Amino acid sequence: MTPTPAPAPSAVPSLASLAVHAGREDLTDLGVHTMPIDLSTTNPLPSIEAGRDAYDAFAAGERPAPGMTSVYRRAWNPTVARFETAIAALEAHDPGGVVHEAEGIAFATGMAAMTAVLLSRVAAGLPHVLAVRPLYGGTDALLASGLVGTEVDYVDAHEVAAAVTDRTGLVVMESPCNPTLDLRDIADVVRQAGTVPVLVDNTFATPVLQRPLTLGAGYVLHSATKYIGGHGDAMGGVVVTSPARAKELRPIRTITGGVLDPWSAYLLHRGLATLPVRVLAQQATAADLAAWLVGRAGVARVFYPGLPGADPQGLIGRQMAGPGAMVAFELAGGFASAERVCAALSLITHAVSLGGVDTLIEHPAALTHRVVAEEAQPGAGVLRVSVGLESAADLQADLDRALSHA
Repeated sequence: MTPTPAPAPSAVPSLASLAVHAGREDLTDLGVHTMPIDLSTTNPLPSIEAGRDAYDAFAAGERPAPGMTSVYRRAWNPTVARFETAIAALEAHDPGGVVHEAEGIAFATGMAAMTAVLLSRVAAGLPHVLAVRPLYGGTDALLASGLVGTEVDYVDAHEVAAAVTDRTGLVVMESPCNPTLDLRDIADVVRQAGTVPVLVDNTFATPVLQRPLTLGAGYVLHSATKYIGGHGDAMGGVVVTSPARAKELRPIRTITGGVLDPWSAYLLHRGLATLPVRVLAQQATAADLAAWLVGRAGVARVFYPGLPGADPQGLIGRQMAGPGAMVAFELAGGFASAERVCAALSLITHAVSLGGVDTLIEHPAALTHRVVAEEAQPGAGVLRVSVGLESAADLQADLDRALSHA
């Protein structure tokens, strides 16, 4: 019997393989299997001249050349750099073989990452920002505050082209949107924006389900605290963008000090290895939970892109690989019912944040979106659920008991 030949290796590794191996390419040469953690805050200098040259390079936003001294953790750290390399590889992944040049810049939080991008556009003399709501409450509030010199106009996704001016430096959007999971056509917004870069907050979708760089986005941002880390024990943010724009962001990070610490970088990088497995499992449970919520007594509306009629533009399958693991629903009884449901849950944790292995529920209007203008707040009866890795049956039973109190 003639043995079946092994399939030829793909020229483009799968996202699952990249998630496990990206950023670890030098480990064999180092003689280690687990990623090392460099906790140094300062580095020995071989000479004054070497230190001076390194400072100049970091001030210009350069990545370290081989053999260049690190100088100081606020400028560069090898553990952080490994995570940056890995997340950039995932966001730039294109099964069709198209090369998207990208670099990652990691920050202490997602809001530090957003602040750095805004500062870079203001520094370029382009302070006008178009914001497509809904947005994460912290992003919305930062834009509206003008704290970093931005001038913001809030627009619908179809209004971007008409709102662009010669002072517009950035379009900010999300898809799926926080908290009601509205989908926005990223490629269409990019088309409308023309030469103005579009920043897409990809926290909800992750590179497992959506890669905005391949759709023309200029910046992709993550609160890495969420799905990237996945376990609720590490905080960070990251921007993936072109090498030229990355060069603009690095000095801002160094000057403002919003740097990611090495231990958190290690945990976030470790989280990438299981990201595809976690997201796909959570998505499957979220789809079951959303379908189960439809028609439940006291539930006025369920927000989930995978429900019938929830994706009129046909973006799932074209822009997103799936509807994701976030679900929101609105209670007919408003705030009072929402409060009773949250208090009655036992398996599901009443807490902000999202993307972890355990299921969380929160009231956006009172918490994550409390800081935004009243017209942009979600309804008083809306609850947002980040579906974890528990069984769908157990989550449904917990919610069923809680809904009986609504």
